[in-house]
Amino acid sequence: MQTLDGLDVQGRRVLVRVDYNVPVKDGVVQDRTRITASLTTLRELLERGASLVLMSHFGRPKNGPEAKYSLAPVAPVLEEELGRPVRFIASLPGSDETLAAVQSLRPGEVALLENVRFEAGEEKNDPALGERLARLGDAFVLDAFGSAHRAHASVSGVAAHLPHAAGRLLQREVEALSRLTENPEAPYVVIIGGAKVSDKIKVIENLLPKVDRMLVGGGMMFTFLKARGGQVGASLVEDDQVEYARGLLERFGDKLILPTDAVAADKFAPDAQTQVVPADQIPDGWMGLDIGPETGRAYAEALRGAKTVFWNGPMGVFEFEAFAAGTNAVAAAVADLGGQAYTVVGGGDSVSAVNRSGRAEHISHISTGGGASLELLEGQPLPGVEAMK
Repeated sequence: MQTLDGLDVQGRRVLVRVDYNVPVKDGVVQDRTRITASLTTLRELLERGASLVLMSHFGRPKNGPEAKYSLAPVAPVLEEELGRPVRFIASLPGSDETLAAVQSLRPGEVALLENVRFEAGEEKNDPALGERLARLGDAFVLDAFGSAHRAHASVSGVAAHLPHAAGRLLQREVEALSRLTENPEAPYVVIIGGAKVSDKIKVIENLLPKVDRMLVGGGMMFTFLKARGGQVGASLVEDDQVEYARGLLERFGDKLILPTDAVAADKFAPDAQTQVVPADQIPDGWMGLDIGPETGRAYAEALRGAKTVFWNGPMGVFEFEAFAAGTNAVAAAVADLGGQAYTVVGGGDSVSAVNRSGRAEHISHISTGGGASLELLEGQPLPGVEAMK
């Protein structure tokens, strides 16, 4: 990829695609991780004499502008983190009004555009929108790794019209994740969770030949347990994936590690009645919503001595406190490896668990892109990354 090292930005207006798709509640940003992750690139550009025009997605508006999907709440947070004023421009990003507003920017000044998803042509990678957005800068920097797997106008469309480069965040993400697929140091342990096997099929297939152990949790564990003949009660199961899971167990049974116990609930609710039962003996009418304490300890033991670790996806219904223990146990075990292993965490819930543990600084790399990190690990070319070549 072309990086900032080769991009001339002195006295130029640089259009930067960032990823500020952050959680907002009652107009207040709840997690600043993605905002702070962009600061390295922004500060370098400012120090090198650029003015900045920042654009990002936020949420999934359906029919143009919607107040609840405005990026306005992000501007004061970015201003605080960056330590300088940030001008929020409320007009549509591709409009003449926005163009006129950014043309007055001087070196060292920063503007944040309204949600680029308000533009109808964004997700269609409309060439006309790509051209209109390109008018906003003299150069383009892609630093939104979380969107690099999308062929959108603000990701790959703009790059066709301006000198361009990958920002430091995108550069760091690609380099960090490449270490998981290109000669990773053994023992290599992957922890994979989340609701569905179908969401992770390709990454499971691509990584299994490379890993020493793959620890399975989350809702997907019941598809594997059913494939092995277990009783899963009312737990989430993808029946159309059971045969596929059985095939994986036959081919990689020595590497695929499944839970031995689970926390079962009588309903999907935070106040459900719970019991710890063998993972393959969930009572009728009950559903498994987390790995059990025995599995949590076993997974921590399986991580001991690992030299490379990748974790994606929660071990249970992490948003309900009663079913967060498994995810928290894995977060603690990965963090405990400290500098003894190369550790990468990707996926919103996994990252949140590590942040909550207070030991995020012990993780080698925390990825800002769930879907993008998975696609990179699947071996797929990412449109944003390809556009930076």
